[in-house]
Amino acid sequence: MAAVTALVAAGAAVVGSGVQAISANQRAQKAKGKVGRAMGELADLEASRQPVINPYENMESVAGLASDTSGILKNRYNNIGVATQAAEIKIEEADIALANTLDTLAATGASAGGATALAQAALASKRGVAAGIEQQEQALEEKRVQTEMRLDSAKMGEAQRLQGIEMSEAKRMQQAEAQGEAYVFEATESREGVQLDRKQAEIDSYRGQVAAHRQARDGAVGAAIGGLGAVGVEAVKYKNR
Repeated sequence: MAAVTALVAAGAAVVGSGVQAISANQRAQKAKGKVGRAMGELADLEASRQPVINPYENMESVAGLASDTSGILKNRYNNIGVATQAAEIKIEEADIALANTLDTLAATGASAGGATALAQAALASKRGVAAGIEQQEQALEEKRVQTEMRLDSAKMGEAQRLQGIEMSEAKRMQQAEAQGEAYVFEATESREGVQLDRKQAEIDSYRGQVAAHRQARDGAVGAAIGGLGAVGVEAVKYKNR
C-alpha cells in the first residue's frame, strides 16, 4: 500500500510540475507579446519626434532699414549774400541831407570851400553808415545760417537715433523669435525624451517578466523530469515486491 501511495504521489508531482511549466510558458509568451507591442510603440514615438530645427533660419538682415541722412545737411553759406538795401537807403537819406545843406549854403552866400568840405564830410559819413549797416546785416545773416546749420545737424542726429532704435528693435525681435523657437523645441524634445525613456523602461520590465517566466518554466520542466525519474523508481519497487 505504501508503494502505491508513493507512486501516486510521484505521478501527481510530475503532473503538477507539468502544469506549472505550461502556465509559466504561457505567461512568458504573453510577456513576450507585450515586449513586441511596446517596441512597436517605441518605434512610433521615435518616428513621430519633431524634426531638428535651426531657430535662426529665418533671421534676415536689417541693413535695409538704414538710410542715408546726409541729405539733411546743407551748406547754408552757399547762398549768403551781401546786404545792400539798408545801406542804399541810408545813402539816399545822406544825399538828401547834403543837398538841403548845400541849398542852405547857396542861399546864405557861403564860400565854395565850405561847401566842398561839407560834401567830403557827408561822403565819409555815408561810407561809415554803409559799412556799419553792412557789418550788422552780415553778422545777423551769419548767425541765422549758423542756427540753421545747428538745426540741420540736430535733425540728422535725431534721424540717425530713430534709425538706430528701429534697427535695434528689429534685431531684438528676430532674436526673441529665434530664442522662442529654440525654447519650444527644447521643451518638446524634453517631453518626447521622457516618453521614450518610459517606453524603454516598460520594454525592459516586460523583458524581465519574460525571463522570469521562462526561468519558472524551465524549473518546472526540470522538476517534472525529476518527478518522472521518481515515478520510475517507485514503479520498479512496486514491481519487485
